[in-house]
Amino acid sequence: MQTAEHAFRRWMQSLIILFVILVGYIVVADRYAPLTTESRVQGYVIQIAPEVSGNVTAVQVSNNQSLKKGDKLFSIDKRKYVLAVEKAQLALEQAHEQEDAMYAKVAAAEAKVATNQAAFDNAHSEYRRVSKLAKQKLVSLSMLDNALASNSAASANLRAAQQELRALKVQLGNTPGQSSAVLTAQNNLQQAELDLSHTQVVAPSDGVVTNLQLEVGSSANANQPLLTFIPINSLWVAADFREKAVARVDKHSKALVAFDAFPGKVFPLDVQSRDFGVAAAQQSPNGQLTHVEVSNRWVRDAQRVRINLASQSPLPQPLFIGSRATVVIYSSDDSFWAWLAKCQIKIVGLLHYIY
Repeated sequence: MQTAEHAFRRWMQSLIILFVILVGYIVVADRYAPLTTESRVQGYVIQIAPEVSGNVTAVQVSNNQSLKKGDKLFSIDKRKYVLAVEKAQLALEQAHEQEDAMYAKVAAAEAKVATNQAAFDNAHSEYRRVSKLAKQKLVSLSMLDNALASNSAASANLRAAQQELRALKVQLGNTPGQSSAVLTAQNNLQQAELDLSHTQVVAPSDGVVTNLQLEVGSSANANQPLLTFIPINSLWVAADFREKAVARVDKHSKALVAFDAFPGKVFPLDVQSRDFGVAAAQQSPNGQLTHVEVSNRWVRDAQRVRINLASQSPLPQPLFIGSRATVVIYSSDDSFWAWLAKCQIKIVGLLHYIY
């Protein structure tokens, strides 16, 4: 009886010692090799929206199809955009014709300036002669007034002709094809051609189309999303750690990741960045008093901070946005904790066979 009691006591002492060691290890490891199961694969999600409106005439992809940059996604009825291009081309031809006509007007305006210049020179010379004779009282004052009026009228006509010529030259520009009418028509043609090119929507990069719900005959509105596109090379892992666990994370820190999708496997990743804030602390100027959070718990929940992890090579293909993972971070300068971190994550990776 004493032997059984003695053995039970030894077992209890061993369990207590083991429990204390385990708790101590967890407390210390949370500083030097923190581990979290609150991790997910993140990625950019692009909402593909057409830049022009119209009816969808063709859908050239299937759900979850892998695509290369520039591959066709869907087409929009282009008939009215073809007509818009033709209309813009005709407008450009008309603008060139108008420009040619303006050059003819410039020639006529230059001739008019020359004619008015000659008339002004003659009227001015006549005024000077009459003015000299008037000083000698050889002509009447009325003749002097007539000469002055003719000189003033010729000067005004010359200035008007010069300004008319200047206005025409300003509209024409420095060289042929640079008139405001031609430049406007060229701009309208380029816009029409751009709109026509936008009737064919293509993949912005290598990626996958998912949750496809687009059919031929659907109405497409400009800037209204129709497809969900995920770039395949934009995946990363976002891990949420307790605030005290990331105090030692720096540029020397490394990460090991065990994905639920790959039980027994461990992937090395690099610590890319740490978010500089959380939504719970975000404030906006709304004209109201400060909202104070109240917690009735004796031990409040620890604040979690997001650590972003990147891989030098693309993540495995079966992973998707939202895939769960377990992450451990360690310092590459500390070989002891690096070894313990690898042991932890390998055990977790093996446990993924079970759950």
